[in-house]
Amino acid sequence: MLRRLLVVLVGGFLLLPVAGAAAAGPANVRVRVEGATQTLVARTALTTDNRVVNKDGVAGDDCTGTSAAGALEIATGGDWGGTFFGPALGYSVERIHGETHAFPDPNFFELWVNNRSSPVGACGVELQEGDDVLFIVARCDVGPPPDFACLNPPVLPLGLSVPSTVAPGAPFDVKVVAFAADGTPSPVAGATVDGGDAPVLTGADGVAAVTVGAGGARTLVASKAGLARSAAEAVCATTGADGLCGTAVPGVPAVACETSGTDGRCGTRDTTKPVARIDGIRDHQHFARGRGPRALRLHVAPDASGLLTVKLRLTRNDRGRCTYFSGKFERFRRTRGCGAANGFWFAVGDREDTTYLLPGALPRGHYVLDVNAIDKAFNRDDGRRRGGNRIVFDVG
Repeated sequence: MLRRLLVVLVGGFLLLPVAGAAAAGPANVRVRVEGATQTLVARTALTTDNRVVNKDGVAGDDCTGTSAAGALEIATGGDWGGTFFGPALGYSVERIHGETHAFPDPNFFELWVNNRSSPVGACGVELQEGDDVLFIVARCDVGPPPDFACLNPPVLPLGLSVPSTVAPGAPFDVKVVAFAADGTPSPVAGATVDGGDAPVLTGADGVAAVTVGAGGARTLVASKAGLARSAAEAVCATTGADGLCGTAVPGVPAVACETSGTDGRCGTRDTTKPVARIDGIRDHQHFARGRGPRALRLHVAPDASGLLTVKLRLTRNDRGRCTYFSGKFERFRRTRGCGAANGFWFAVGDREDTTYLLPGALPRGHYVLDVNAIDKAFNRDDGRRRGGNRIVFDVG
């Protein structure tokens, strides 16, 4: 996305850059880099820190260690570089582990976070617990003015879903999808899945049958021309009693595995709900007419599985005339009845700290503001907590 912004700048358009986010705290994340013909950094788990990242030696050309640029710095051991385009845009990533794609080459390194194309550069993305960071080699054959649109189809990253354990010699299904810029997955036909006993191709539904003859661990990877290869996904073949893949051998004492039972360890499922809250507005707060809040500030506590989405619901009762705020149309619309349950949720991102800016200050009325968080294990913060994920307030 940063490359596309730079193309617009070079084309002579006025661009209002996005200001960088405030520095976050260290977080456990995963980083992967896919080059044009090979994986440059395999998926790596790491913890960001408070280092300062400066790639050109110029004072002030800095990124935080808790940003995507900081994670790339750790994952590559500092072996990357790029051009600094000011505090708002930060560095464009142009070289990683000896592979270079620098402007005006139509190929460029593009940043994706949690299977979504990032609207800002690596310095501007502050990472949080559970984030997946991916750099791929994208391409933009720039078209004519006035819009300078890319003439080629976008390069999208592949995702590969595999079972964790399988039976030796028995075919099992895997699925390959491509992620659109907004994170929407679509099945991919004709993708090659390597790592089994033989390469296989996916059908129209993105599914392929893979066989692993020998017991033990294998890694599978999906690829297709014009798309970025998937991460290497592990699958383990076991009879269930051969000591492979964490199974026990009859007569041999099993090694204890420590788990709370709800943390996703030792084969358990993460069933702990995320915890969201609304900041900046007190429950039962009264605002003067014309002074209603506009910036809605939300916070979600770090979650072991990482956040999938954060949603808002805002309803208004003005002397019996009941409406809800539509995130799609960015205005209030009539409801079928009064009460928060008659409003509609809308997504506002997947960050632990989010500020949603309303089109204008809220007018007179009695309001109920709700926030909900859903983690990647699909646990939801559904229970309403007054003063926490629900705030009731009045304006006028």
